[in-house]
Amino acid sequence: MGNNPVMNGLTWGAEAFIGLFQEAADSFMGLVTGVLPLLMVMLTFMYALTTWIGEERVTNAVRWAGRFTITRYTIMPMLSMLLLTNPMAYTFGRFLPERYKPAFYDSTVSFCHPVTALFPHANAGEIFVWAGVSAGVMQAAPEKYATLAILYFLVGMVVILIRGIATQWMTNLLIKRGGHAKTFAKYDEDYAAGRIQGVSA
Repeated sequence: MGNNPVMNGLTWGAEAFIGLFQEAADSFMGLVTGVLPLLMVMLTFMYALTTWIGEERVTNAVRWAGRFTITRYTIMPMLSMLLLTNPMAYTFGRFLPERYKPAFYDSTVSFCHPVTALFPHANAGEIFVWAGVSAGVMQAAPEKYATLAILYFLVGMVVILIRGIATQWMTNLLIKRGGHAKTFAKYDEDYAAGRIQGVSA
């Protein structure tokens, strides 16, 4: 039977099939003992921090960040990702005038992956992106892991600022070209009067 090519092929196929699931199980155990506890502790910490600071103060900080272009597309998306995580982070857009919501969404969704470098809990479902980016560094120069994480995070902040400003410019252009200036002026009046979606005046 040792020289039977059919049996040898079947044996190899069975071993490879079982080996595939064994590798998957080993990978899962690595997550259970490594990444998952980290994510759970970070989530718990962020929820505790939000509770300790107070929801109203957190909301006020987010609303303050939405007042200025630079903070609207840097601090605001970062806070929303850290405190609410993906995909709830986008709900902070309700604190902005209608004309800024598309740009805020663009900034926030673009920060989903850079944020995982330092705060993996914010987008735990896609931690594999950061794991893929950092895998080579972990093998070639593990001591540079923290440096890479910081640079990845900071470059992400620059990118979301650029995307936010560009999307805001495009939104304003489309509002003018589409003849929606009066509609958005009414939205701005509602916002100034405190009629914000999900928030009492």
